[in-house]
Amino acid sequence: MSADLPLVGAYAVDTRTGTVGQVMGREGGYVQLRPPGGGREWNCPPDAVAHAPHEVLRARVREANRRGRLG
Repeated sequence: MSADLPLVGAYAVDTRTGTVGQVMGREGGYVQLRPPGGGREWNCPPDAVAHAPHEVLRARVREANRRGRLG
């Protein structure tokens, strides 16, 4: 794995879809990501993982918080 990949617990972007996820681990040559508000993990090839820009992360967290208050 590349040394410049986000660490476990950090947020990253799956560049194939633009989806933000929290890095949960690395398994079988893939990076495992989970949506910020929780949910099902997905596998992402390391070359499609990028550090999450702060603006994207803030927007996703706001949305997750909003859903939490409505649910």
